Amino acid sequence: MSSSWNSLGLHSWLSDQCKELGILKPSEIQEQCIPQILKGKDCIGCSKTGSGKTAAFALPILQKLSEDPYGIFALILTPTRELAFQIADQFRVFGKSINLKDTIVVGGMDMVQQAGDLNKKPHIVIATPGRLAALMSVDADFTFKNIQFLVLDEADRLLESSFEDDLKFIFSNISKSRQTLLFSATLTDTMEQLRLVTKKDHFCYEVKSQVATVQELDQRFLLIPSQVKDCYLIHLLQTFIENKSVIIFTHTCRSCQVLSFLLRKLGIKCAALHSLLSQRERLASLARFKTEVVKILIATDVASRGLDIPLVELVVNYNVPGSSKDYIHRVGRTARAGRGGMSLTLMTQYDIERLTTIEDDINTKMTEFETNETDALKLLKIVSVTRREVEIRLNDSGFGERRLNNRKKHGLPANKKFLKHKKMREERKKKQENETES
Repeated sequence: MSSSWNSLGLHSWLSDQCKELGILKPSEIQEQCIPQILKGKDCIGCSKTGSGKTAAFALPILQKLSEDPYGIFALILTPTRELAFQIADQFRVFGKSINLKDTIVVGGMDMVQQAGDLNKKPHIVIATPGRLAALMSVDADFTFKNIQFLVLDEADRLLESSFEDDLKFIFSNISKSRQTLLFSATLTDTMEQLRLVTKKDHFCYEVKSQVATVQELDQRFLLIPSQVKDCYLIHLLQTFIENKSVIIFTHTCRSCQVLSFLLRKLGIKCAALHSLLSQRERLASLARFKTEVVKILIATDVASRGLDIPLVELVVNYNVPGSSKDYIHRVGRTARAGRGGMSLTLMTQYDIERLTTIEDDINTKMTEFETNETDALKLLKIVSVTRREVEIRLNDSGFGERRLNNRKKHGLPANKKFLKHKKMREERKKKQENETES
């Protein structure tokens, strides 16, 4: 490990800024990638969550910018809006002494204002592909023909098929002589694809480890029948993890919303974060959690990628993740930067094989979490009744209407589950009207 930032080739003002932030020494990924980026090489970097990948590309970009400041210098693409805001915050902190100008371009915000911000030629643009491609398609001036850096953060996620069309359009309208930097915690399954968007003489570095998760993470599972999962979760929140900072991950937006309503009805403060909330609501939920106004954040996988909330003590997987990669990113929200943390995966009788596959892939055996079955089942009646009330309320609210409209706009078929709930809601409303008339 390098003894100082200066030995990596960074200017003293950046080295001093790192020390001021309490980052005294570079991590392995920073030590290996920063000198190569400063030499002008394309770079692919892979290391565990919480290892400082953002600084590994932000610091050399800022140094190059300080030497030749002009127009839009770097474009950073991310898969989620929340990660875009976090990266912008880190650039501002590292670059405050050079009067850095940045712009965030993500969905859920005013497009006209974003277009105006881009026309002001900020130094750094942090964007999600969909919104950026939309802006570029309506204004030919947004071509980024002179940028020096293109960064794909969480690159393996960005190179999935859902972003393919937007990325092709963006790549065809940006500088061909740029440096391309790609970083993620999980790159192995897309490594060959990543090589196609970089130069032949690119630098590639993967922090090797036999275990895919950090050593400080205590990984547990709880095997429970599927029909009593909710009362076990409430029992855990009320008994074992009181006053701890917790993120609960769920599969779907609906499940996320149901759980958040359920907890609140039972007197447990929490915030929800999923893609069917407005951008203002998403940012507000994240801010309430980060400032510890609420200790519990219930989220879909929009919160699993890259978000750095240092004080998270526990990650609960309400369901077993669909892949090992998803599991690694979820549990990576705790035990960051050398701190300890725990992950707890709620596993039903149908999930045993999937959990075993994850254990094999991460080369770690989880230990069983012990709890009192009798005490947990005492909550079964109140939790079941409350959940039913919550689901009726959610159905009546038209939850998911915005997603249905978006799917129609893009010529996609409607979600069958949503249409079922919509039909039930309409039938119940009609029945109530008939009863009123009679």
